[in-house]
Amino acid sequence: MTSKEWENRVAYLGPAGTFTYLATQELFPNEWLIPYKTIPECIEAVASSQVDLAVVPVENALEGSVPLTIDYLYHEADLYVVGEVLSPIAQHLMVNPKYADHWEGIEGIYSHPHALAQCHKYLYYRFRGTPLNPTTSTAAAAQYIAENPDQCIAAIGNSSAAETYGLNIVQDNIHDFHFNHTRFFVLSRTNQRIEREHRDEQIKTTVMITLPNDRSGALHQVLSVFAWRQINLSKIESRPLKTGLGDYFFIVDVLEDENAPMMKGAMDELSALGCSVKSLGTYYTYKNGHD
Repeated sequence: MTSKEWENRVAYLGPAGTFTYLATQELFPNEWLIPYKTIPECIEAVASSQVDLAVVPVENALEGSVPLTIDYLYHEADLYVVGEVLSPIAQHLMVNPKYADHWEGIEGIYSHPHALAQCHKYLYYRFRGTPLNPTTSTAAAAQYIAENPDQCIAAIGNSSAAETYGLNIVQDNIHDFHFNHTRFFVLSRTNQRIEREHRDEQIKTTVMITLPNDRSGALHQVLSVFAWRQINLSKIESRPLKTGLGDYFFIVDVLEDENAPMMKGAMDELSALGCSVKSLGTYYTYKNGHD
């Protein structure tokens, strides 16, 4: 099937079988899904018009924000968030089938750094001293295990990765906490909104704010802009501006449409206060149930 028969080309953090792949497949089951090895490659693909959309992780319930995604959107790319996917994260230990009956002698464990961190307690008590090897994604780890059948090694990832690369899950749900979820942004060059069924009714806008220099109480003033208008914030986080110690910008999730009159007033007031404001757009959240 040629690319002309697809409505959109969608980049995702690959290869097939990653959590990002599952989130992308859930929202775009009939689109042309194209894997990229890194988050910057995904973002650059949509920024340079190689693809129409990109899906990248932005926050995990246990490990917090994904700094690479946030910083790249602030410093490098002029893109919009047009949708958000919220996915549960379940981590499993998987091996080549030849080691399924004697996997206790694993000589190395491979996975994305976040996945290794999410399974810290399990790995500490069950495989203390076993080398932990970071990879670009959980699926890349599974692929490596599949391609090296003569090594007694394991990967941590989801059930889709195990199925995709023909591995056996020998321990399931090894993550330390069982309320783990990851947020994924859907990025576009245009300020549109992804419209699908089964979306959350609550709309959300993400803005990036840089405070004016050397003004006492500037952050309090910023928060007051939203507070007196009774506009709810679901998240506020600081990130380094990369211009010197103590210089930050703030990423803020606002539970309001950027086109709402009160929201427009808030943006105007922030500018009047001397803040630099970059809106990433208004979007809906979609939830899936894959592990």
